[in-house]
Amino acid sequence: MAVTDEAIERIKEMIVSGSLRPGDRLPREADLAAQLGLSRNSLREAVRALSLMRVLDVRQGDGTYVTSLEPNLLLDALSFVVEVHHDTTVLEFFEVRRLLEPHAVAMAALRMTDEQVEELRAHLDRVGADSSADDLVANDLEFHRRIAEASGNSVLCSLLENLSGPTMRGRIWRGLTQEGAWGRTHAEHQAILDAIADRQPDVARGWATVHVAGVEQWLRRSLLDP
Repeated sequence: MAVTDEAIERIKEMIVSGSLRPGDRLPREADLAAQLGLSRNSLREAVRALSLMRVLDVRQGDGTYVTSLEPNLLLDALSFVVEVHHDTTVLEFFEVRRLLEPHAVAMAALRMTDEQVEELRAHLDRVGADSSADDLVANDLEFHRRIAEASGNSVLCSLLENLSGPTMRGRIWRGLTQEGAWGRTHAEHQAILDAIADRQPDVARGWATVHVAGVEQWLRRSLLDP
């Protein structure tokens, strides 16, 4: 494992230094192993690990390439980490979301166009109290995704998108609808959007904080007292 870690570090150094750039094809395995002073086995394991991390793309019959290294690609593994946790660790992810999302909403209040606001308002109106949990989850994910995207920060958008995946969102929405809390949640969505439409970043930030904190509080009760 230590040898594989060394191989990963050497390839990372090539990317950081600019010797390998996004989209570049790696040298042949034998040549790269000789260049880095590594065994072909350790290099092969490193390439496999980096491909799982979306840093490298192994194309059968063509070679191995550096991916685009876009944040949404590299952070995609975070959603897997979130989805497989079912204990109080999930609450830590929500704490991070509570720190980040209000800032994204405030940025969106300054950057989202009037047309985007109206499209998002129509999107919210597509669900109601009698909608299925699956429809509510899809609507909720898209609502928050569009706002994060409107922040103009791709890293922030990718982090938020992966911090609360569909499985966890589904559990939350099923619980909220069972408790008859859909109306409150929908009203908070509308309040966030109204503040964005009125170009009031501080108000939008406040409503987003209330919204995420409320969901976090429900989730905390659910996990600690199922």
